[in-house]
Amino acid sequence: MIGVMRCTTLCTASSYDLHRLQPFLTTMGLTQAYRDVLHLQVPKGKTVRGDIFFFDFGTIVCWGLTHDEEREILPLIKKFEKEPHTNTEIDDYTYTYGTQMKIDEDQIYLPNKNIMTKLAISYGFAQSTKLSTFEELIDKTIQNTKPLPIDLARRGKIRLSRREISRKIGEIYIERTSINLHSEILDIPEFFWEHPKLETYYLRTSHYLDINGRTEILNKRLGVLHELFEILTNELDHQHSSRLEWTIIILILIEVFIALFHDIFHII
Repeated sequence: MIGVMRCTTLCTASSYDLHRLQPFLTTMGLTQAYRDVLHLQVPKGKTVRGDIFFFDFGTIVCWGLTHDEEREILPLIKKFEKEPHTNTEIDDYTYTYGTQMKIDEDQIYLPNKNIMTKLAISYGFAQSTKLSTFEELIDKTIQNTKPLPIDLARRGKIRLSRREISRKIGEIYIERTSINLHSEILDIPEFFWEHPKLETYYLRTSHYLDINGRTEILNKRLGVLHELFEILTNELDHQHSSRLEWTIIILILIEVFIALFHDIFHII
């Protein structure tokens, strides 16, 4: 009788260099390359201990491994990471086998032992965990900048220097760009163009994890960041204009004083 096993998704970096990673993985077990994914069969003696899928967008999905075995793989792939994350995003599930594929309260029921079934479901899990990193990034940015529009509404200006405002604008721009550049990974993977029969497994997983709904919310929050970006840019322009106005006023006053001295004291 087959019991309940672990399925864990870990997002450790912005992306992986799969071309360099594949030769390394071949030293650990049997590997197979798919579209933007590498599959590693983790051996245990003459049998297969478990499976790991490495997605090019910096996420791995482990099937059938223990907690310790999952963590052991992380330091081994560090050198293949691009823009490593400070904190690893982790989602845990359990799985077993049943008559049909379904997910209920984070318990996965696989209809068969076909590796392609696991791969199709893994696409959904990997996207969800990657989406979680975007959600945390944008939430943190919104929270860190939340006082700025409040300050502007209460006082009519933002109590930051031009340098500090410029830094905030740069931070927001970098994070918006980072998310926008990777947003295509949340679409239906091209893998299913070649394997349409497997798409049902992916769609059920995606529906369970509410990837579409969460993506819509993410896009709305990106809109909030865009509006904040515009507010800060306008405030920076306003500060620059104010400085120019004061400079002009001071120059005019100097010219007036010089004229007065000339007319009254005839010293110029």
